[in-house]
Amino acid sequence: MKKAFCSWSGGKDSCLALNRALKSGFEVRYLLTMFDESGGRSRSHAVPRKLIEAQADALDIELVTVNASWQNYEQVFIEQLKKFQVEQITHGIFGDIDLQVHQDWEEKVCAAAEIKAVLPLWMENRLQIIEEFWAENFKSVVVCVNENFLDAEFCGRIFDRNFVADLPESVDACGENGEFHTFVFDGKIFKNPINYKITEIYKHELQFPSGDVSKFAYAKLE
Repeated sequence: MKKAFCSWSGGKDSCLALNRALKSGFEVRYLLTMFDESGGRSRSHAVPRKLIEAQADALDIELVTVNASWQNYEQVFIEQLKKFQVEQITHGIFGDIDLQVHQDWEEKVCAAAEIKAVLPLWMENRLQIIEEFWAENFKSVVVCVNENFLDAEFCGRIFDRNFVADLPESVDACGENGEFHTFVFDGKIFKNPINYKITEIYKHELQFPSGDVSKFAYAKLE
């Protein structure tokens, strides 16, 4: 059985990629989640640590977390993968669908640790991916919206057919271009649903290493 880690954002795409990997025979030993410098919230989705931990517990997979800034993200990611490689982890599972720059990065960092990157959802039809996600009884909530693409009112909504139907034509149904991010709180492979509540929707401006600046709306989860 091939031993793997899963790059875990806590969102729908990484969750479905994990589900497929398990079905295809991978032994997924670890979920790897990158956190901000404080270690309090996940790097890209801003989900609090206790909820990521609750997901890992419900999935019965050990969680590994690493704190990083955007500036040293790649360095610390590779350092962690090298630790996995020492433990005979041979594959890394990622949830990207078709962004070539993401696949290139994942293959690069995995190669640096002599691990093979696996992208179970790569180049698949968006609506088929979504239907499979729902068919596995996965449930998720939208926790982050890029206001360059979507109004803040989309943040905090359940990711369901009504949400997808309301998306503008210019927005990817899976949010593959970073239009929105989700938090999965239930599904067939979960031992139990994750209890959470949204206490507020707040705004935040984020500057990426490229220099690009985007305005985001976040659902503050507890």
